[in-house]
Amino acid sequence: MIKLRRRATLAGIAALPLAVGTNVRAQAVDFPDRPLRLVVGFPPGGPNDLLARIVAPGIGERLKRSVVVENRAGANGEIAAASVAKSPPDGSIIMLASNGSTTVAPALNRNLAYDIRTDFAAVAPIGINPMLLVVRNDLPAKDVAELLALARAQPGKLNGASAGAGGATHLALELFKSMGKVDILHVPYKGGGPAMADLMAGLVDIYFGGLSTALPHVKAGKLRALGQTSLAGSAAAPDIPTIAEAGLPGYEAAISYGIFLPAGASPVLVDRLHAAVDATVRSPDVARKFTDLGADPQFGTPSEFAAYVADDLAKWARLAKEAGLKVE
Repeated sequence: MIKLRRRATLAGIAALPLAVGTNVRAQAVDFPDRPLRLVVGFPPGGPNDLLARIVAPGIGERLKRSVVVENRAGANGEIAAASVAKSPPDGSIIMLASNGSTTVAPALNRNLAYDIRTDFAAVAPIGINPMLLVVRNDLPAKDVAELLALARAQPGKLNGASAGAGGATHLALELFKSMGKVDILHVPYKGGGPAMADLMAGLVDIYFGGLSTALPHVKAGKLRALGQTSLAGSAAAPDIPTIAEAGLPGYEAAISYGIFLPAGASPVLVDRLHAAVDATVRSPDVARKFTDLGADPQFGTPSEFAAYVADDLAKWARLAKEAGLKVE
């Protein structure tokens, strides 16, 4: 279990506070006496959906309300975020989202239909899911330091797959290139499955894949894992070092998940929902289910979570500017 940790302060964070129940819209002081909707921006079966279905019963039990998971899939979670941003702040609509839609998308696209800085109240982090830096078995690099040396010796010769331009796997690669000062060709695929298949076939050199999907291939001997993308190693892969430990200090590109309410939600609602979420995620049964999915539980106050989201947005915005990344 991981206590939410902030990265070093980045330029411009002071201008990026999330709303924490301070909007002037009418504020409810108790949750509606009807089923609450926990909105997820992806179809059933994916990590966002599975985490939502794990925590929904515990949140509902503690709030004494039924909590129903509602899938509003499309545009990498952006459709759901836009709809929640326009929802009434009475506690009837709750959002579970990853940083893909809350910080990565806003960093790459200035034309979104929502503003993470002003349209949401940050409630609580719930988990973090590292990716694995995996390479084809015959790549002559046995660890992160050797991979960096190889890339520097052969600029532009190595290629790195992603599950799609602008997504988490692409941003993890771009951050690795930027911090490591290496030139690796980006090869975007239409999904993680094809990217992983071509990596195992030796058609590409490296890939940053979700821990839960990449680890079985590593254990089967089909790929080699050089490092985890989180600052703290996941309990699901204790024998694999973090990239920060293995040759690139400070590197972090994990997928984080959290709970939000529409901006304008009463501080009372924010605090009550935070308490329900925090107690649920601390439950041993929930923590075990998270670990089975390759996610480590994460904790923090609403203000700590808001600061974390602001840090993450500033980080990806800076990388997007440096690397010339843009998604319209």
